[in-house]
Amino acid sequence: MFRIASHSKTFTATAIMQLVERGRLRLDDPASAYIPWLTSDATIRQLLNHVSGIIRDGVQADFWRVEQPFPEVSELRTLASEYAVLPTNTSFKYSNVGYALLGLAIESVTGRPYNQYVKEQIIDPLGLSDTGPELDAHAASRAVSGYTGSVLGVPRRAVPNIDTRALSPATGFYSTAEDLCRYGAAHWMGDETVLTDASKREMQHPSWEVEQSEDRYGLGFSVQHIGERRLVGHGGGFPGQSSRTLIDPADQLVVVVLSNTSAPDGLAAPIATQIISIIDFAQDRARRGDATSNGSLERYVGRFASIGGVVDVVAFGSSLVALWPEADSPVRFAAELEVIEGDRLRVAKTGGYGSAGELVRYERDQDGTVTRLIVGGVSMYPEVVFRERYAERPHWHTIPATP
Repeated sequence: MFRIASHSKTFTATAIMQLVERGRLRLDDPASAYIPWLTSDATIRQLLNHVSGIIRDGVQADFWRVEQPFPEVSELRTLASEYAVLPTNTSFKYSNVGYALLGLAIESVTGRPYNQYVKEQIIDPLGLSDTGPELDAHAASRAVSGYTGSVLGVPRRAVPNIDTRALSPATGFYSTAEDLCRYGAAHWMGDETVLTDASKREMQHPSWEVEQSEDRYGLGFSVQHIGERRLVGHGGGFPGQSSRTLIDPADQLVVVVLSNTSAPDGLAAPIATQIISIIDFAQDRARRGDATSNGSLERYVGRFASIGGVVDVVAFGSSLVALWPEADSPVRFAAELEVIEGDRLRVAKTGGYGSAGELVRYERDQDGTVTRLIVGGVSMYPEVVFRERYAERPHWHTIPATP
């Protein structure tokens, strides 16, 4: 189980929209109608859109570095009332404090603690048995260990899980990839388990441009395009952890990536983006030819490795492609392969720095199992062969010097 951080905002926004559907509040009501001590003139909608102008985390926010506790509600009152740093409704300004206020509004309207309400109205109806608004005993027993990055040569360190207290509606949730996929599916059009399609369209409308980002932001959901897809979702960063969910409500696709490091080399968002790109690449290639011919290509499919990296040979319909999964953009550098005869293939198309036009050869044992793949003159091996050849041998094989 992972702390999914700002995914929590999508749950809070969903809870608000449920109350809107039931006539319990309106999006354009001032938040102060439900939080009497609040001096900001921000509306419920503006808090959801992150255009309230309220401070992001606080003047002392080292709880993100696990060096102080997250704020209590009593501290929230000071932050929200005294630190409205921009005028409302002027520009997108992300605010965890703003979503904490939405949690208080939910409590005011329902007469129930926020954590109880979201469990009863969202988590339980969707059967999310491994999801909750704050770490509890069930989650703690299965929680991953989060790790820092290796910053300026300082080794990675394990990061303890801590309660988020008043910021639970903004960042406190935990979940699994499976549960988040199920939750994401509830935001597809046509699934009205927790919200009507009308409410989902309202939430998923790209209302505000996000400076220095390709995203726009709706009501608790970011909106972006990857290729031809319009995707909604959210990212999350917790001390030692990173997460990203992308949802295609029309095509009914959900991609979830969870990482147990919050360092730049462990960020979930670029991985999720590339997964979407690979799916679209695969579907495009599969549509180009007869999918029934795929079986004849299976003899070439597999994962191969050398000390230089990994290559996956994959078949999509009648298309055979080599992908380098460790690349920043695997599909951008894909090589299209063409069968010449038997175990002799050719690189039909690839980048200018690749081995276009050159042979690709398979070697097999007496049982027909691949023992070596030669691409551009370089040997690569099936996983089991590679591990035996390199990983399990303590010494390095050297080539004798030529006389």
